[in-house]
This record gives sequence, C-alpha cells and structure tokens, in this order.
Amino acid sequence: MGNSFGDQFLRAGLVDKSRLEKAKKSKRKQQKLKQKQKVEVVDESAKAAEAARKAAAEAAERDRELNRQQQAAAEARAIQAQVRQLVEQNRLTDAGGDVVYNFQDGTAIRSLHVAESIRDRLARGQLAIVRFDAGYAMVTAEVAEKIGQRDAACIVSQADSRPEAGEGEDDPYADYKVPDDLMW
Repeated sequence: MGNSFGDQFLRAGLVDKSRLEKAKKSKRKQQKLKQKQKVEVVDESAKAAEAARKAAAEAAERDRELNRQQQAAAEARAIQAQVRQLVEQNRLTDAGGDVVYNFQDGTAIRSLHVAESIRDRLARGQLAIVRFDAGYAMVTAEVAEKIGQRDAACIVSQADSRPEAGEGEDDPYADYKVPDDLMW
C-alpha cells in the first residue's frame, strides 16, 4: 500500500499524517460494519455525488424550460413582425370619407369614417378591418386570410362574403327586392 492515493497526497503535502490515519480508520470501520452486521453503510461521497447529479438534472431541466420559453417568445415576435409587414404593405390608405361604418371590437362598438365604395366592400366581405398599432387598418380579404393564419386575434371585423342577389339558384325570395341603402 505504499502507492495508494493517501500516500501520494501525503508526499505531495496535500494532507498531514494524522488526517490520513483518521481516513484509513474510518474506512476500516465501515468495512467491518458492512461485513459483520450486513448493514449498508452510506458513504458521504456517494450522497454528495447523488445530490450533485440531482442538482445538475434540475438545472438542465430549468435551462430546457427557459430555452422553450425563449423560443416561444421569439416565434411570437416573428409572427407579429410578419403581421405588421402584411398590414403595412397591403392596407388601404385612401379609405377616408364621410360615411360612418360601425363594427364590433370585442364588446365595444367602434366606427370609422370611410368612403361609400369602401363601406360597400366592407359589407360584402371584400375588405376586413384589422388591429394595427393603436388603431385600425383596412386590408383585402386575401390579406386578412393570411393574417388570420398567423394571428387570428388581429382581425377585428370581416363580413361573410355572400353571393349577390342574382347569383342564388334556388332563392325563394328572388322576386322580392331588398333595399341595400339602409343605414343603421
């Protein structure tokens, strides 16, 4: 046993002789207890190693969860950037007018001043109103569909596109003309 780790530590000056003897006695006592009483002696270094493994596993799980959260936030920012780009490139800029168009945003009724032709297109479902910055913007139905695929919460109002009065094949009310100039 002249070449054991304890002797190597002693020669290197890392431990003193009394500490080395104490460690050897402790090891012999544990071996005797194990052999005579068939008692499982728990080694303190094994406890420390197990605790270190648990701590490392918990830290790795926290890191994975943090990484998932960061990826989700990055994806949400990318989607918002895509929606912003779609709205900025495709919104109607000449929509101002003197006709009031009312629409529902959540539980509130909002209104926009638009031109008569824009109001008709909004009512037919050819245009949609989307939430943009602190206000609203109008985009075509195709762009609204693309926006809805990315974030449906951005679309505030889009009427269902209905066929024109003459396009219905089995329309029982085809003979009755409904006025389309009613304002509410």
